[in-house]
Amino acid sequence: MTTNEIKAAAPACDTCPFHHTANLMKLGVDMEDWDYVIALAGNPNTGKSTVFNALTGLHQHTGNWPGKTVTRAEGGFDYGEKRYKLVDLPGTYSLLSTTLDEEIARDFILFGQPDVTVVVVDATRLERNLNLVLQVLEITDRAVVCLNLMDEAQRHGFKVDDRRLARDLGVPVVPTVARYDKGMDKLLQAICDVATHRTICNPHRIQHLAPDLKQNVSQIAAQIKAVFPDLPNARWVALRLLDGDERIAEAIRQGELGDLTSGAPPDQSNLIHPIRLETV
Repeated sequence: MTTNEIKAAAPACDTCPFHHTANLMKLGVDMEDWDYVIALAGNPNTGKSTVFNALTGLHQHTGNWPGKTVTRAEGGFDYGEKRYKLVDLPGTYSLLSTTLDEEIARDFILFGQPDVTVVVVDATRLERNLNLVLQVLEITDRAVVCLNLMDEAQRHGFKVDDRRLARDLGVPVVPTVARYDKGMDKLLQAICDVATHRTICNPHRIQHLAPDLKQNVSQIAAQIKAVFPDLPNARWVALRLLDGDERIAEAIRQGELGDLTSGAPPDQSNLIHPIRLETV
């Protein structure tokens, strides 16, 4: 699938994953013997578990998130001579961290930095599901949308232009009917292409902000970028700070965001009065 928003790159080093193994270990994910880690996100009742089962088969196990009572399912699959670990995130409607499930999903995408985040959406309730998709795209530029339950959409007379949706979102969109194993081969290919750099995403991010908010976001994002120059989502971090997200403020205070970049340990002296960021 080639669009103006998704660029097919020349084959890059497919042995160089994006994820940070140390951060994944903190989240309880052991990457020994695995090449890539894939996060599976989605609203409840989108068929996410069916997608998980279709991708992993019997190669899965369950446990709890470290320090949490929330169950986590992990599985794996081989594709293109590489091994992929799939982590099933709690089903959520958003990533605003107002519930434990949202916090777990958000933190895994932000701090775990999976090589690909697959967002499963219900093709019959696309407008509601896109809220989560857009939030994921604010955090990561390595995503694939699994447009599931296409049979139900067709049965209700809905027509979904997946090519137009891919162009608008700037990430691959793959129509599937996971319970009948339809479209799963194309989903696997899309995951592989993003993980191995063959597809470079250009995700849509909301630009229409009130003038005062836009100015504040730009100012804070510039400060964050000065300290963490390789951080891929400084604008999103700035938005969360303005919303009073204490978890993100703590990540700045503790230097956790520095763990997400490839540069040297951050010099927080570049931040303009860090206490302001704590209390925004």
